[in-house]
Amino acid sequence: MEQADVFQWLERSALATYVRHSHLLYPVIETVHILGFVCLAGSALLFDFRLLGISRKIPVTDLARHLLPWARRSLLLVVPSGVVLFMTQATSLSHNSVFWVKLLLIALAFVNAEYFHRVTLKTVDHWNHMRATPGAAKVSGILSILLWTGVLTCGRFLAYLG
Repeated sequence: MEQADVFQWLERSALATYVRHSHLLYPVIETVHILGFVCLAGSALLFDFRLLGISRKIPVTDLARHLLPWARRSLLLVVPSGVVLFMTQATSLSHNSVFWVKLLLIALAFVNAEYFHRVTLKTVDHWNHMRATPGAAKVSGILSILLWTGVLTCGRFLAYLG
């Protein structure tokens, strides 16, 4: 099966057809997607602000322990709703460069987060509370803010460019 056939198959599936033709279901799924993204990006943004030196009174580990579960749970909303939204327009989105940029930015945001957690965060004992954040953590925070802002921007542009 060729790639174009897969996108057509997804778009013609019973689920995609049902959602696309429902007057309420598509906007409800879109709202769930947006709320999930708000939780994901909001958690990341608050954590990134801490990495940039804001709210140094809050230990990084405490903030991570509070925010990261929210970010992870939000994926339970974002991923399935995003897949269903994609299915309803799979053929046209597969030809939309903004959509592919959005997916690339999401992948880069996850790579950035993974690197931060596996490498940079291992030194947190030295800068956890009331200390200057190391450059690597600041770079990770800036990248995160830029990448998630890019994802949000691409998501909005999908409605207008395509």
